[in-house]
Amino acid sequence: TSRNEHMALKILFARSMTTVVHALAGKFTRATGQRLDITFATVGALQAKLAAGERADILILGAPAIAKMEQAGAIVPGSSKDIARTSIGVAARSDAPAPDVSTAEAFKQTLSAARTIAFSDAAVGGSAGVHLAELWGRIGMADEIKRKAMPQKSGGGVATRVAEGQADIGLTLIAEIVPISGVRVVGKIPPPLGNDTTYAAGISTGCADQAAAAAFIAALAQPAEREVWTAAGFERPE
Repeated sequence: TSRNEHMALKILFARSMTTVVHALAGKFTRATGQRLDITFATVGALQAKLAAGERADILILGAPAIAKMEQAGAIVPGSSKDIARTSIGVAARSDAPAPDVSTAEAFKQTLSAARTIAFSDAAVGGSAGVHLAELWGRIGMADEIKRKAMPQKSGGGVATRVAEGQADIGLTLIAEIVPISGVRVVGKIPPPLGNDTTYAAGISTGCADQAAAAAFIAALAQPAEREVWTAAGFERPE
């Protein structure tokens, strides 16, 4: 056990990882006695917390943000590690025929055919919402999408609108679609329109127990847990 076991490790996590992290954190605490104080929020919201002076021992954010913080000296040099990757996926009701999203052209036709489209609201600061807001302009469909749009505060909200039949299709990170019953992942948004989000972990330079922090990051990344991640809609970096 950690010599600082009475001190909880404070960890900030990207929200799409909630399901997996609850499973792995519980296992880690049982094995080591180390208490964990975990906050989940969108990557944008976490970055705002940090900018406002919030402190944490471990940060799990998008890999570019972690790299930038390491360069700025906010993260222990060499402590960062890629943890998992997820992509923006297309959600349809479990009992509905699957729309064609096999090519960029087919995906655009699916968007045109849909009456209502739920997707992550860019204003919340999640990586999927920010990417989609930029994508609509890039494919020349911003006005059309605006007429059909059901922006949601969370990926879970996107999948739920589809499950309820309020939206014909939903677009958000695959890892946020998987936990919701009544919907299925039809596929990723096809290249070159989609995007993969790689999440990385890093130890804050202010962390008092870097050994415990490194042990937790190693527990998240260990090969034995690959199935926990893939079942939750993530891919593991090779």
